[in-house]
Amino acid sequence: MAEVGIDISRNRSKGIKEFKGMTFDYVVTVCDHAKETCPFFPGENIIHKGFEDPSSITGTEDEILAKVREIRDEIKEWIKKTFGDE
Repeated sequence: MAEVGIDISRNRSKGIKEFKGMTFDYVVTVCDHAKETCPFFPGENIIHKGFEDPSSITGTEDEILAKVREIRDEIKEWIKKTFGDE
């Protein structure tokens, strides 16, 4: 992500309890496993768009990195198309 100017170094996984009592304008899942297993989040717009799971990629380090970049770019383009380029 740093390659495209996005710092995720402070991101972390969060437990469902951190979101208790919150509502969301959008709830977006980007992998089929998440769509099937993630708990329900109250929101007006529930959107699912499946992308290949990067953890399932096999090959050389260079092949894996190239595929991860491809998926990252697919997600970016989908976000722009779905939510606008802001």
